[in-house]
Amino acid sequence: LEDPEQTATVLKELPENLQADVVYRMAILESIQPGVVAEIDEVLSREMQAQGAMGTAKVGGIGAVAEMLNSLDKSTETRILATIEESNPDLAEQIRELMFTFEDMVLIDQRGMQLVIKEVPQQDLVLALKTASEPIKELIFGSMSQRAAEMLREDLEVLGPVKVADVEKAQQNLVKVARKLEEEGKIIIGGRGGGDVV
Repeated sequence: LEDPEQTATVLKELPENLQADVVYRMAILESIQPGVVAEIDEVLSREMQAQGAMGTAKVGGIGAVAEMLNSLDKSTETRILATIEESNPDLAEQIRELMFTFEDMVLIDQRGMQLVIKEVPQQDLVLALKTASEPIKELIFGSMSQRAAEMLREDLEVLGPVKVADVEKAQQNLVKVARKLEEEGKIIIGGRGGGDVV
């Protein structure tokens, strides 16, 4: 599946004892012969041929797995990576290096964070900060006007108990916005994409 969110949704529907195994196989699988695909599923083979797939087709890899895991809730992501780490620590580390999480947002400078904040609904910002670390909170508050930061702090103080899933979803929304802005070249996330150009 080319859409990481759709892939993550399918993965969540699998039994828990199979999830890590499927992700592990996706990460180490790079190409597959069309004849093998035909044996597994004739319909898939026809679809690949219709799209002009010749020789081998790109079907997985570490990058695809990292994107998919970014779309999962934190507990599922952690469990899958821990299981992969037990059998292949190097692979788990390679996947982690390609992932971008909410806590990695500290790698965005204030100007970049201002652009992220503009794209995110206020409610998502409040929910995302509910369990955020102090460095993340300070970066976000420091990227806003004093008045806007005060209003956000007030909203955070009056926010009652919320579901962890809602907080994680809001944090994932911020991550998606940051990754979209990075892909568009509007922000730079420190430590990703190599060094600076002089």
